Amino acid sequence: MASTYTDNTGIELIGAGEQAGTWGNTTNNNLKIIDRAINGIGAITLSGTTHTLTTSDGTLSDGGFKVLVLGGSPSGTNTITISPNDQDKVYFVHNLSGQTATFTQGSGANVSIPDQAKELIYADGAGSGAAVVSLFNSLSYGGNRLVATTTELNIMDGGTSATSTTVADADRVVFNDAGTMKQVAVTDMSTYYNANAFLVPSAITSSGSLTPSAAKSIYQKVDTSSGNITLTLAIGSLAIGQYIIVDKTSSSNTLTLAYPSNSQGVSLGNSVSFAIAINQNGSIFTFVESIKF
Repeated sequence: MASTYTDNTGIELIGAGEQAGTWGNTTNNNLKIIDRAINGIGAITLSGTTHTLTTSDGTLSDGGFKVLVLGGSPSGTNTITISPNDQDKVYFVHNLSGQTATFTQGSGANVSIPDQAKELIYADGAGSGAAVVSLFNSLSYGGNRLVATTTELNIMDGGTSATSTTVADADRVVFNDAGTMKQVAVTDMSTYYNANAFLVPSAITSSGSLTPSAAKSIYQKVDTSSGNITLTLAIGSLAIGQYIIVDKTSSSNTLTLAYPSNSQGVSLGNSVSFAIAINQNGSIFTFVESIKF
């Protein structure tokens, strides 16, 4: 009975009563084929735009390697045909060829691997309609299917490409919420920014100084209903461009504002009832005063 061969790796199955005295050579060759199929790493040299990756029965061949390291100097995208088309194959691929490598086995799906990329693929051995499938596509992690595209992952990894976008209330941003990554509505971000863009302390009811302790603009009410008030404004922790708004809330009595030396503006003395003082350069204010009452 003549030898036959396994379907996917071409291991020779010696026929009953065959190869008396020589079967050891065949067995040794079979073990080498198995060794290559389990852990073999093969350097595959590509050229031009096509290459055939063949597994031959009973012979050590390039198609029998488990890991394929692609090299050579292909002239463009190189189509690698897995042959024969009726063998099931699983390959780890590292593409160092300088070009995209596209694996195909039949008229079914193909897998393209960019230069410098790694991939895990299988060929289904379905004959003329055989397909090649990426096992890195739609990975599962923690019981969830990963559906992010490479473009999305590259953005998260620090990609700098940008597109013009009109932000709408229904849009989301990725946000680290105390160590948990979430998608947060831009409306929530707007609420936070509006609530924290400036401070609104309690009304001042007596003379004194106003020295900001944080880098936030201030809307400060001043209640003069109990008597005249003189308020001295200081830069404090304000950043350049931030401001203090002073609002006299009572028509009774007077409000007088004082500023750091060399501040610039028109002072209304004790007639002021509303003022905006902007931190001009870190040491002086530019200010505007007006009368409400």
